[in-house]
Amino acid sequence: MYFYVPMANFKKLFLLDGFALIYRAYFAFIKNPRINSKGLDTSAIYGFTNTLNDVIKNQKPTHIGVVFDRSVPTERHKKYPDYKANRQSMPEGIKHALPYIDKLLDAYNIPKIYKDGYEADDVIGTLAKKAEKKGYKTYMMTSDKDFAQLVSENIFMFRPGNKWQNASVWGISEVLEKFKIDRVDQVIDFLAMMGDSADNIPGIAGVGEKTAQKFLKEFGSIEGLFENSHSLSGKMKDTINSSKEIGLLCKDLVTIITNVEINLNEKDLIYEQPDLNKLEALFVELEFRTLINRFAKISKNSFVGGVETSDQNATKNTLNTQIDLFSQQEPPNKMLSKKSFTIVDKKSDLKLQLDKILSKKKIGFSIVSCNRVHKKILGVAMTCSTDNFYYRINSNTIPFLKTIFEHKDIIKVGYDIKSSIKILKSLEIEINGDLFDVEIANHLINPDTRSSLNIISQHYLNISIQEQSDIVGKGKNILSFFDIDEKIVSIYACNNAEVILKLQELLNADLLNNNLLELFNQVEMPLIEVLASMELEGIAINTDRLLEFSSELNKKLIFLEREIINHAGVQFNVTSPKQLGEVLFEKMNLSEKPKKTKSGQYATSEEELTKYKDTHPIINDVLSFRTIKKILSTYVEALPALINPDTGRIHTTFNQSVTSTGRLSSTKPNIQNIPIRTDLGMKVREAFVPKNSDYLILAADYSQIELRIMASLSKDPAMISAFKKNEDIHVATASKVYKLPKDKIDKTMRSSAKAVNFGIIYGISAFGLSQNIGVSRKDAKKIIENYFNEFPNIKQYMNLSIENAKKTKYTQTLLGRKRFLRDIDSKNGMIRAMAERNAINTPIQGTAADIIKVAMINIEKQLIKNDMKSKMTMQVHDELVFDMYKKEERLLRNIIKQEMEGAINLNVPLVVDIGVGESWLSAH
Repeated sequence: MYFYVPMANFKKLFLLDGFALIYRAYFAFIKNPRINSKGLDTSAIYGFTNTLNDVIKNQKPTHIGVVFDRSVPTERHKKYPDYKANRQSMPEGIKHALPYIDKLLDAYNIPKIYKDGYEADDVIGTLAKKAEKKGYKTYMMTSDKDFAQLVSENIFMFRPGNKWQNASVWGISEVLEKFKIDRVDQVIDFLAMMGDSADNIPGIAGVGEKTAQKFLKEFGSIEGLFENSHSLSGKMKDTINSSKEIGLLCKDLVTIITNVEINLNEKDLIYEQPDLNKLEALFVELEFRTLINRFAKISKNSFVGGVETSDQNATKNTLNTQIDLFSQQEPPNKMLSKKSFTIVDKKSDLKLQLDKILSKKKIGFSIVSCNRVHKKILGVAMTCSTDNFYYRINSNTIPFLKTIFEHKDIIKVGYDIKSSIKILKSLEIEINGDLFDVEIANHLINPDTRSSLNIISQHYLNISIQEQSDIVGKGKNILSFFDIDEKIVSIYACNNAEVILKLQELLNADLLNNNLLELFNQVEMPLIEVLASMELEGIAINTDRLLEFSSELNKKLIFLEREIINHAGVQFNVTSPKQLGEVLFEKMNLSEKPKKTKSGQYATSEEELTKYKDTHPIINDVLSFRTIKKILSTYVEALPALINPDTGRIHTTFNQSVTSTGRLSSTKPNIQNIPIRTDLGMKVREAFVPKNSDYLILAADYSQIELRIMASLSKDPAMISAFKKNEDIHVATASKVYKLPKDKIDKTMRSSAKAVNFGIIYGISAFGLSQNIGVSRKDAKKIIENYFNEFPNIKQYMNLSIENAKKTKYTQTLLGRKRFLRDIDSKNGMIRAMAERNAINTPIQGTAADIIKVAMINIEKQLIKNDMKSKMTMQVHDELVFDMYKKEERLLRNIIKQEMEGAINLNVPLVVDIGVGESWLSAH
């Protein structure tokens, strides 16, 4: 926390666009929201607080104010009723934050400014122009490009930075360069021609950025364009002639008003000392622990004076200082422990440390390895209480580390222990005994947030630690730990070990309080070792088969590209979304009102093009072209490059802390996303083969596990009966829905029933079902109504799931895995509906994930117990894949069937289908 007293004879005014900055803060945390113990989303408040702190500390304004929009309609709404009509309702997290931001500004003694009937833009524009006349340097703090029209010699745009780019100041030269125009006032004409999708301002059809710039160079303004439209030709001439009325309206809409009846109250805007008592009380209420701790370091009379009087220096300071206003971590007060670190590599020092560790029976550890040298280990940091040690890897320390890690009575606390298991294997060191992985513990407690060690440390300890990228850098210039001074590396590693050990006790308490400890200890921790074994084992790839497939796909691409160009009647780059959009919607006119992206390009995403499927052959060919291109680049060409030269196999990485439902994900390669039901996906699976001629691929797949779980959770007698009789569940469902005997159900009816069975789990609507099975919405609605009439317990289960989630604000699986649903009572219908769907399907999806994890643990135990050569190699959705030693087939089949079908007791039997073949494909 940093405050100052501004000097007298210098006037520097900062006008903050309140809602723009609040929204920016909120969405910066959208993937990792800050939720306090009361369930309040404090993301927007926290980000906005950092905004104020950074502005005050780094920009040193003499005057400051925050300007807000009002809900009262403005003149723009009266002139153009569709103005901002496409805006979504305010997120609940921001609505709940506003009263606290009001208190925050009160504590900072910063005025809130607004005027009914006018937008914040107009108020800022008016105040900026008035301040200019009174000798102020004014900075409009916003990222909204509309404000560029106000820039002058003494009025600047201050564009906040983020983690990708620094903050920047736009003066006259920057605006002219950015918009490629000759005068600042032409910003208005540029925006009017282009339109603004965010504000629902249409602009002139067909006029993009380059065309607008060209017109302004030639005609000077939008009025000049209309006056000289006769000099244009073709379709553009007709467009401009028909756009005069809407074009001039757009100019009116984008012009910021600078004569609002509002006073520049200089006295109110003077930056004053904050009320530290109010701030501290507010931060305590919001649980902003790091900010609270800073108060302990601030004497209430120790305000720092001094302000730069040179505007040039101020701008230079801005441009050279990265102001990451909404970083998910505190500004760079990185934690460096004050405790001493000992770098150890001598035998004489190890005996004493061994005795101490054995007496404590618990260590926090962090391994430093180097990916660029085949996971070579540099050292291991370890702490057991107050002392931190960094052990160089050499002939003295390896036996010591082996003793510690293989000791069954020592609890090992780490972060991403699975990676540590694999790395230590290279030194022939096993990890035995109880494990505690802080990454996975945090994910169980906070399943919808990221679990980096730095984020966990900030949340639980109010400490910001160095991340690996802080030491070795990122991107092309990344260094190896070998290139870094050993003392720096040891401090980094020892800090991690110290933080990891401190986190264990806090996370363990949270696991216990949330009834997650059994799931953590009995499922997630044992699974670490299973996954490590699978990743080390890897799986063989038939590169010759992939090479043939690559050649086949490239021929198809050449053919499709030729067909697409023939359909278009013009040569263009098929892979360019911009050129494709222009061909489809300007040359071919496939839609009267094609959707555009924020940048003004025509939207040509797969989702968007699917809407036009079958309207013209070019659409189907483009979609096929893209599908083949994706399969080719993601798998066919990528898989051979992922083969480890030492093992000749690919080694995917399985992730336990990514999905909110508990399902595993995988990377390098992402085997979960290989298409299952398409010919192309099947061809990719054909390339996954056994290790040698003594082995075959065995694939074991749960049959309709999610439907079986739904039947068990809902206790629906009709569905339970069908599963117990081993009937075709989709035929049984169709028989009920269509009220026909089972032998009268045709393929179409069964397909519709299947769509309903699986769609119900995900809250399918009548519209969604109609799209899926090709019937009218009315017929789809009737099918769903019949379904719930025949299976009433399922509807009751869905309603009860939502009702319970509203009470507890979470839902859970049969094994107790939780997913928190803080938006279940949201007033935003779309957000609330999503939370309700999660309340229904998370217990089903999550229980399926838990079941297969239990099965994997038990199967691995049996493989080890029977000293088998067969190995588990992959887990994909509800399927396990094995490298099966041919002579072990009968035993392996028995083990798999017993452990997968017996993983959990449901009200219906679990059924596993097992297949064997020369490839993953033929094993199905």
